[in-house]
Amino acid sequence: MKICAPFAGIVRYHVQPGQRLAAGDVVATVEATKLEAPVPTPGPGVVQFLAQTDFSDVLGGDLLAVVGMAEVGPAGAGASASSSERQD
Repeated sequence: MKICAPFAGIVRYHVQPGQRLAAGDVVATVEATKLEAPVPTPGPGVVQFLAQTDFSDVLGGDLLAVVGMAEVGPAGAGASASSSERQD
């Protein structure tokens, strides 16, 4: 998923590459004069890379980050264990 700036301003990141995200987690904030907008991820995934540096100027539509598909990990395993515990 490509995460883009909603408008021109200064970007400040709240995530690091490799970090797992849930839908709605804030990837960055774009700040303009008297305006600050959080930029959330539309779905779960892992931050693949950040396209800008902290506190750099961006234009509306500029790429901020790429979030890749999340792999099924311990959370999925925990759900399976819970199901088997209920069957006992």
